[in-house]
Amino acid sequence: MNNLVNEFIGKVSKRNAGEPEFIQAVSEVAESIIPYIEERPSYKNSKILERIVEPERAIIFRVPWINDRGEVEVNRGFRVQMNSAIGPYKGGLRFHPSVNLGILKFLAFEQVFKNSLTGLPMGGGKGGSDFDPKGRSDNEVMKFCQSFMTELHRYIGPDIDIPAGDIGVGKREIGYLFGQYKRIKGEFTGAITGKGSEWGGSEIRPEATGYGLVYFVEEILKSAGNSIAGKNVTISGSGNVAQYAAEKCIQEGAKVLTMSDSQGFIYDPEGITFHRLAYIKTLKDNERGRIKEYAEKFNCAYFEGERPWKIKCDIALPNATQNELTEEDARALAANGCICVAEGANMPCTPGAVAVFNEARIFYAPGKAANAGGVAVSGLEMSQNSLRYSWSRNEVEARLKQIMKQIHELCVKYGKEEDGHINYEKGANIGGFVKIADAMLAQGLV
Repeated sequence: MNNLVNEFIGKVSKRNAGEPEFIQAVSEVAESIIPYIEERPSYKNSKILERIVEPERAIIFRVPWINDRGEVEVNRGFRVQMNSAIGPYKGGLRFHPSVNLGILKFLAFEQVFKNSLTGLPMGGGKGGSDFDPKGRSDNEVMKFCQSFMTELHRYIGPDIDIPAGDIGVGKREIGYLFGQYKRIKGEFTGAITGKGSEWGGSEIRPEATGYGLVYFVEEILKSAGNSIAGKNVTISGSGNVAQYAAEKCIQEGAKVLTMSDSQGFIYDPEGITFHRLAYIKTLKDNERGRIKEYAEKFNCAYFEGERPWKIKCDIALPNATQNELTEEDARALAANGCICVAEGANMPCTPGAVAVFNEARIFYAPGKAANAGGVAVSGLEMSQNSLRYSWSRNEVEARLKQIMKQIHELCVKYGKEEDGHINYEKGANIGGFVKIADAMLAQGLV
């Protein structure tokens, strides 16, 4: 079986040279899926996995715009439309200097499985640009977004491809993007999600990924006869996902010990309270400050240039970026008695780290399952747009909680091992794959 996996990865690597994140994502899925496919000739003979790893379409375009100094700048825009077997393409837009085709293919590939797990009719896609909104004026961000959408609008729509936000694309950017789409198309449709609740967006969309992450952790612990209440939690990141994961942890009676940014992390042994979390939200969302300012204000430890995984905890929530939690970090977590690691970011744990978690029988929830709450509520926003109706905050949150419960049940169904341990990575990969594969078989060779 290892030979089959290695042979497949070898072919993918050859065809996608210079795209390590994409190859890593495919490798992690292939290790679970290929043994499953080998027992099912219909999937194998139709080469379903070989087709899933190829984007249906990848669009690359230039984005020229004029900055506040009157100078022309040129960025590169992308949209990877990965798979539409179960619905229109759905996935975020990322604006960050690191964006390239390989990273977006990795994110789009993960999105296909994530969207399938939600049970909602959404295919997978991802897009973005190497534009960096940090330090830019509102006018510059608007000019860029308008130029970006002037090209992107050709390829998206409520029944074709529905982008959302991601890193660097928040409420401001979504507003400018949607405004330009509406201006060009002359119609108000649900072609983008993450909109403001007063103009077609859904309640709790900002909170959804972080809240959903904690709901998933609660399901994991509940299935093991445990609870999140009273647990010590370490969190990386201090953006949207980290903030609302922390908020839900505090609501559920856990103690949040850490948060971080690209320069270091803070450790508050007393626990981050609602009041202190409100300070972080203001610091990060409004003032664009650094997390070390929290340590200075509340007189707690700050570790410059480090990640929080050496801090003793029960639950670890990596919410920052890909490959932030290494094998060494995983061994430190295991040695300190961590019982659960759940990914709020996309692929934040390296393969070596995941191997340590499996060896130590630490519950490991991959991002395609654990952080699916964001796209789930985006899917609910699409439904509300189609209905021309808005559900209440309580109703959306109840639906989110139920979706995360269903994802957990699917992971248990396909991930339960002989000794009773739940391999959530295997369960998420197979659970997401089956629905897509069956749809592709039904639709023929397209």
